[in-house]
Amino acid sequence: MGNWEQAEQRVIVALDVPDVESAIALIDQLPQVGFWKVGLELFTSTGPKILEVLKSRQKRIFLDLKFDDIPNTVAGACRSAAKYEVDLLTIHATAGRDALKAATEAAQEGAAKAGVQPPKLIAITLLTSISARQLAFDLKIPLELPEYALEMALLAQESGLDGVVCSPQEVAQLRQTCGDDFLLVCPGVRPTWADIGDQKRSLTPSQAIIAGADYLVIGRPITAATEPKLAWKRISEELTTVA
Repeated sequence: MGNWEQAEQRVIVALDVPDVESAIALIDQLPQVGFWKVGLELFTSTGPKILEVLKSRQKRIFLDLKFDDIPNTVAGACRSAAKYEVDLLTIHATAGRDALKAATEAAQEGAAKAGVQPPKLIAITLLTSISARQLAFDLKIPLELPEYALEMALLAQESGLDGVVCSPQEVAQLRQTCGDDFLLVCPGVRPTWADIGDQKRSLTPSQAIIAGADYLVIGRPITAATEPKLAWKRISEELTTVA
């Protein structure tokens, strides 16, 4: 992606709050943020109302619902979600090749029917809360973690998806293997001054961009900060040095 966007436009702030009132308060507190992530908790609470709020403020939207079901159900969900004209939409790579292909076709269909731009469909390689030990012992996956993430990314790319969500620690390898036109979105990014929380595979914002990330998803270091505006400013300033 290089320098095509200002540094702060490559940060997606996670609206990880329980209701629409809290979401609006946060959006209004951080008017400089142009790209917001709506996840399962907020969308389950508010439905499409929060998307309408963001659209009315000309914000970009990452609808992070991580669909994971049989191909027919995933396709139906993507077809419905596409009408909201969001920018990014997620599906688990583990749904499998048939579901991934069905999802891409359905997202195009849903957007065309609604007369809007289709979302970029991106696959979850492996949740950033999962450690190498958990991958082996809990999920019984016999591959090393970086190799598993790469296999999931290649599956997504072969299935026609626009990119993947991966931890910052896998991004350099995926960028090298998948090429420059494949979107790499990294949650689990933590500035040095922020609490690591439940993230197991993290880097700082500047490290993640240098490694090849297109977008960084940052939630609690900004939204749970005593002064969210100041936290946003610090992250933006850090990224200005590398973007």
